Amino acid sequence: MCTAITYNTKDHYFGRNFDLEYSYKETVTITPRNYPLKFRKCKDINKHYAMIGMAYVADEYPLYYDAINEKGLGMAGLNFPMNADYKEEQKDKDNIAPFEFIPWILSQCANLKEAKQLLNQINIVYMNFSEQLPVSPLHWMISDKEKSITVECVKEGLKIYDNPVGVLTNNPTFDIQMFNLNNYMSLSIEQPTNHFSKELMLNTYSRGMGALGLPGDLSSASRFVKATFTKMNSLSGNEESESISQFFHILGSVNQQRGCVHMGENQYEITIYSSCCNMDKGIYYYTTYENSQITGVDMYKENLDGTKLINYDLVKGQHIFMQNEK
Repeated sequence: MCTAITYNTKDHYFGRNFDLEYSYKETVTITPRNYPLKFRKCKDINKHYAMIGMAYVADEYPLYYDAINEKGLGMAGLNFPMNADYKEEQKDKDNIAPFEFIPWILSQCANLKEAKQLLNQINIVYMNFSEQLPVSPLHWMISDKEKSITVECVKEGLKIYDNPVGVLTNNPTFDIQMFNLNNYMSLSIEQPTNHFSKELMLNTYSRGMGALGLPGDLSSASRFVKATFTKMNSLSGNEESESISQFFHILGSVNQQRGCVHMGENQYEITIYSSCCNMDKGIYYYTTYENSQITGVDMYKENLDGTKLINYDLVKGQHIFMQNEK
């Protein structure tokens, strides 16, 4: 499962944890402005906004998990099993497959207002990329530098929710996730006072007791609550290093550790990578499960007017600085 968040200091940031039991050998992938984007049921787009994100490239097509474009619009697809319900083709709609959805939006839209206009005409259709890559049940968070929305294609149709917390996990549906926050309104960053009984002398015996009851398990509903509480109360300086460090700490509060979620046989869900995109500067930062050192790729150091995809393999293996090595 996964967690996506936004975070603002002086700059604006967008990213996610990608939690799964296996990797598709994804790469940090830059799609330049003149790389032809092909769509199964809509016209190809040959000139568009450049974008950078994490993708598995299959047959020269960037299957993005998450990405931002040069205008500062970000988008991430997260697992949404049992709820995602893709549709049959409709003649009066833009019929877009789930694997095309991120490039369809990011190639054409500079902000959420423009994304919403495209969403008015979209029909997300059930379509496999190939026999080897069947369709994935997903929902999406789309964010510009100010606001976020959640997009869910369910049995009742396409649902678009304002996302005031800038957080998305997996099931249940987003409206239920938001309603569930009501159960935690008493949580606080401050130490609690005794409301239990005036007749009992009850005392705080540890720091952090104002957040007693904050979920700590790895379910998607609990991760939504914990990531939202952590993000909404997080503080950091405005410098880039402080901002991205805090962003990764927020994601770290809901990381998946190997061995804690058994997927059968010898498979365990882990946080394969965590990402943090500076939406203003076009820099994609990431860590991997094996490498906690932050690595960055700056899209503006590449030829964004090119016609070929640019790929960077993930840096894996722990990088340790020995401070007293002679």
